[in-house]
Amino acid sequence: MLYLITGIILVLDQWIKLLIRNSFQVNQSLPVIKNIFHLTYIRNTGASFGILAGYRYLFIMISLVVIGGLLVYRYRLNARSPFLDTSVGLIIGGATGNIADRLRLGYVVDYLDFRIWPVFNLADSAVVIGVGLLILYIWKVEDIS
Repeated sequence: MLYLITGIILVLDQWIKLLIRNSFQVNQSLPVIKNIFHLTYIRNTGASFGILAGYRYLFIMISLVVIGGLLVYRYRLNARSPFLDTSVGLIIGGATGNIADRLRLGYVVDYLDFRIWPVFNLADSAVVIGVGLLILYIWKVEDIS
């Protein structure tokens, strides 16, 4: 299940980013719900919110370390939990999607623009949701112990 979720997130993320790159000019915005939600094509060379722009290889290395750590955690735990697999799959799928952008393009394609928050993408969303689920999983496991 872990690899299925990782693959689905990665393929969906890269497909949407390809559509955005082929359909929009950089900084072009299309209102979906005016002043609330737009599709806006941004090239992000930094981390979240564009901080530390230009540290492409640092972000790739950090992402790879996190992915490795998650896989070690999951396999050492030896738990066959769909909840754990879902959370780790979301994180790894999202991280891998952004790594693919950094390696191939030199930047991450962002496009989800809610106007009150910096522009982000599906991969970012998957990582955030996955981390939230992982925290709940760890909290639940610690609660049982």
